[in-house]
Amino acid sequence: MKITIVAIGRLARSPETELVKLYVERATNAGRALGLGPVEVVEVESRKPGKAAEAEALRPHLADAHVIACDEHGTARPSRRFAEEIATLRDRGVRRLVFLIGGADGLDPELLAAAHGKLAFGPQTWPHALARAMLAEQVYRAVSILAGSPYHRD
Repeated sequence: MKITIVAIGRLARSPETELVKLYVERATNAGRALGLGPVEVVEVESRKPGKAAEAEALRPHLADAHVIACDEHGTARPSRRFAEEIATLRDRGVRRLVFLIGGADGLDPELLAAAHGKLAFGPQTWPHALARAMLAEQVYRAVSILAGSPYHRD
């Protein structure tokens, strides 16, 4: 199952960008034997401001995918449950899993309504770049849990 993080905006060179690259690479490498991956990040630019324009830019990346939208009103999941959810989707034959990260104002309500699930990172508000790094790390953590790696500790 291919896993893609689709996000509005391009990250500049920063420590967060390096973290995203590191965790995406680790998740891809560890996931191969589990039928997970590759893991990739797709950065999308909107030509106009606003949620509706961002939604139009995101839609082409959602075809034939199981979509989980990152949203403050979503459900926070413990890491093991997140890993189990990914494994269940893979075992059901889902070929593409897409995580959506919206712009500064979040995701368009129509995209949120169409998503198969919503994921929250807790009640705090996080900077866009840090949210992307945290999601990439959680994808890697999920893969490592499924692989039986000692990376995750309960």
